[in-house]
Amino acid sequence: MQNSAVLFNNDAVLFGVITVILGVVFYTSHSSHRYCQAFYRFVPALLLCYFLPSLLNTFGLIDAEGSSIYHVASRYLLPASLVLFTLSVDFKAILGLGPKALIMFFTGTLGIMIGGPIALLIVGSLAPDALGGDIWRGMTTIAGSWIGGGANQTAMKEVFEVDNTIFSVMITVDVIMANIWMAVLLIWANRAESFDKKTGADTSAIRELKQRIEHYQAQHARIPQLHDLMLIIAVGFGATAIAHFAADGIAPWIAKEAPQLAMYSLTSTFFWLVVVATTLGLLLSNTKLRKLEAVGASKMASVFLYILVASIGMQMDIRAILDYPIMFVVGVVWMAIHAGLLVIVAKWIKAPLFYLAVGSQANVGGAASAPIVAAAFHPSLAPVGVLLAVLGYGVGTYGAYLCGLMLQFAAP
Repeated sequence: MQNSAVLFNNDAVLFGVITVILGVVFYTSHSSHRYCQAFYRFVPALLLCYFLPSLLNTFGLIDAEGSSIYHVASRYLLPASLVLFTLSVDFKAILGLGPKALIMFFTGTLGIMIGGPIALLIVGSLAPDALGGDIWRGMTTIAGSWIGGGANQTAMKEVFEVDNTIFSVMITVDVIMANIWMAVLLIWANRAESFDKKTGADTSAIRELKQRIEHYQAQHARIPQLHDLMLIIAVGFGATAIAHFAADGIAPWIAKEAPQLAMYSLTSTFFWLVVVATTLGLLLSNTKLRKLEAVGASKMASVFLYILVASIGMQMDIRAILDYPIMFVVGVVWMAIHAGLLVIVAKWIKAPLFYLAVGSQANVGGAASAPIVAAAFHPSLAPVGVLLAVLGYGVGTYGAYLCGLMLQFAAP
C-alpha cells in the first residue's frame, strides 16, 4: 500500500532517483575538477552511494518499508552479481588466500559474542534501570543477526522468547549500527595500503588473485557487442532463476523433513539462494563462459551491486538513534569491542586489512553486504565475502546462543 504523505511513493520514480544519485556520484568521483578530486580523496564514492539514499528516508521523502526495490535488488540483482563476479575467479586462488582470512572471520565472531555481554555490563552499570528486565533477551537477536543473518536472528527470538516490542527496538539498533559499521569499513578500504604497511601484512596472495584477474582481462579484453551483453544478462539471470528454483524446493523440504536444521539456517530460502548462485558461478568459471569476463561480466555485476548498495542505504533513518539512545550506546560499545579485537588480532598475525574488513562484514552484514565491502578492495575479491558470509550462516545460531547465555549473566 502506497503512502501518500511521502514525495516519492512510486518505485519506478524512486528507482530512477537512486540511479541518478549513483550516476552523479560516479561522474563527480571521476571528474578532473580539483574540488571533486580533493573531496573524494577523503570520502569514498561507495560510501556516498550508500549514505545519500539514506537521506531520502531520513527526511521522509520516501516510504522505504513500502518499497520493493531492496527486495528486488537482494533477490534478483545480488545473486546475478554473485554469478557474474565468480565467472572469472580461480577457486583455488581464493583458497590460496590462506588461513588468515578464516582467523579474522572467527575473531569477528568472537568479538560479537563477548562484545554484547561486556557492553551490557559497562552501560548497565551506568543505567541499570534502562537496561533491566528483558533487554538482554532482545540483544540475543542482534547477536544472531550479526553473526549469521536474518534466519539466525529469528531463531534467537524464538529460543529466548523475545517480546515483539523489544524485538522492534533491536531491529532498529541492528540495522543502524550494522550500516554505520559498513560505512567505516568502506572508509578503511581507502586506506588499506597504509594499514598493511604499518602492520607489515603479507598481501601477496591478494595481489596475486587481483593480478590473475587483471591479466586475464588484459589478455582477452575486447569491445563488447550487443550479443555479448545479452549473453552476460542471460547467464546472470538464468543462473539466478536456477538458484531461486532450487532454493524454493530445498528450503521447504528441509523445513518439513528436518526442522531442527533451522538452527543452521538450512531452512532459509535466502541462504540457499546465495549458496546455489555462488556455486553455479564457480562451476561456470571452468567453462567457456569464463570468457565473458573479457567483455565486462564483472562490470555488469558491479552495476547490480551498487544498486543494491543504494537500496540498502535508502532503508536507513539516521534519526532513529534519537528514539532509543541507551541501546545505541550499547551498540556502539558492542561494535567497538568487535572492531578492537579485530584490529589487535590483525596486527598480531599481520593480516591484511582486507581480511579484517571482509571477516567482519561477513559476520555483521552477511551475504547481502560482505561482497560490497570485498569489492571495495577489488571486484575480483567479491566472492571471498560471499564464501565467508555463507560460513556465518552455519555458526550464527551457536555463537548467538552462547552469547545469549552470557548476556543473561551480565544483565543488571
